[in-house]
Amino acid sequence: MSAIGPEPDPEVTVLVDTAQAITPAQAIEDVARPGGDRAAAIRVLRTRLALLGDTGEGARDRAGHLVDLAVRYGSHPFTTLEQARHQLDVDRTAFTTLLGLFRRIPELGTAVQRGPEGKYWSNTILPLERTGALDAVVHRRPAFPYSVGLYPGPTCMFRCHFCVRVTGARYDASAMDAGNAMFASVIDEVPDTQPSTVYFSGGLEPLTNPGLGELAARGGGRGLDMTLYTNAFALTDRTLERQPGLWSLHAIRTSLYGLNDTEYEATTTKPRAFGRVSANLASFMAQRAQRGAPLRLGLNYIILPGRADRLMDLVDFVADLNEHSPDRPLDFVTVREDYSGREDGLLAPGERAQLRDALRDFTAYARERTPALHIDLGYALESLRSGVDTKLLRISPQTMRGSAHAQVAVQVDLLGDVYLYRESGFPELAGAHRYIAGRVTPAKSLHEVVHEFVERHPHIEPRPGDEYFLDGFDQAVTARLNQMEQDIADGWEEHRGLLGADTAG
Repeated sequence: MSAIGPEPDPEVTVLVDTAQAITPAQAIEDVARPGGDRAAAIRVLRTRLALLGDTGEGARDRAGHLVDLAVRYGSHPFTTLEQARHQLDVDRTAFTTLLGLFRRIPELGTAVQRGPEGKYWSNTILPLERTGALDAVVHRRPAFPYSVGLYPGPTCMFRCHFCVRVTGARYDASAMDAGNAMFASVIDEVPDTQPSTVYFSGGLEPLTNPGLGELAARGGGRGLDMTLYTNAFALTDRTLERQPGLWSLHAIRTSLYGLNDTEYEATTTKPRAFGRVSANLASFMAQRAQRGAPLRLGLNYIILPGRADRLMDLVDFVADLNEHSPDRPLDFVTVREDYSGREDGLLAPGERAQLRDALRDFTAYARERTPALHIDLGYALESLRSGVDTKLLRISPQTMRGSAHAQVAVQVDLLGDVYLYRESGFPELAGAHRYIAGRVTPAKSLHEVVHEFVERHPHIEPRPGDEYFLDGFDQAVTARLNQMEQDIADGWEEHRGLLGADTAG
């Protein structure tokens, strides 16, 4: 199972053609979207600037520059402020004025979030800004991580072709008792102010650990909103009987590797796996409805090469599942590209064009057949659906950070080793040991491991191939931190990153 981190509850964004007149606020808020009316936004901004007392010479130019900033950051969120200043061709004094005005007009911040790459802002950057985790990294302040992935699985029943797992590598069963006690101690030390911090994933498949239910119950008893990422092969009635604590989870996200047995076997090498996973999900939904359990259930679907035309079938699959629980349908689907950047995961140009049309048909068909379903298309697919083919962010060894971002996210495996990147927490993975911050033991808590690592501030020299240890979340965080640090170095600390916690509402 591939290590996938937690995400906010998904929302579907629907672009609707309308003949209704837009409000002045909408003229600004929609300016970074494809087809946004730049001239209308400038007219509204000139009025807004006048209300702020800016009626002097150059007000029209400033209105245009504010629009250009919103458009730029809505499509290139990791632009540094100096890059933006040079693109506008203004001096530092004029640019300082523009940045001050930008923050006084909240619709401009909304426009950035509605741009083609707005999901980077809404799904990752701004939630992190609200917590102060990014500033903790930049200023080297120890802090309990914003996100903690617990990787409890000793093994996995699949061998997915895109997974970095070393074939045959696993944790010895004798490590589970001590490992589960260690996981329990991590759950106990999570601050009460961070109820959504912990999730279960891997690494290897979490449900291969028979103590997972007790860990889920422990977190639920503390009021933690814990999510399980699973392939659902072991989410059987028998597992639920033996591990009733699984009902204490906040959500279960099932990674879906195809829509029939042939596709599943081609991806996972496991025969007849699709039929079993489908049956498990159907039974789980029926039991959830009978119990009235609040637990949310959804799917993570990765579009692999050759399958761009399968999205309509995904809707049909969800609709069929819903028949087993008409009053409690599936809650959400996240659709993603392969974030790894490996050649075998990239879609050909022709298939990307096909995917653009398929995404539009997919969301329309989903509204028709599964109206309660929330769909999240992630960083790049939402923009592709609207007609803008943006490319996924790619961090290279040259742009990796030597000390990562432990205040933002860490992952803990069955041995207590604390990994700095989500795709590094696999046993026997070559080079991954260099990205271990320390080990949680009966004598050392996770907070202490992170505190010591941050205080030590080691430099881990990236090597070719290390970029594959970063998933999409790690890449976005790395790019944001690099951007922030460059802005500060360029003398823009007060405005670093353009949108901060005060513009995240």
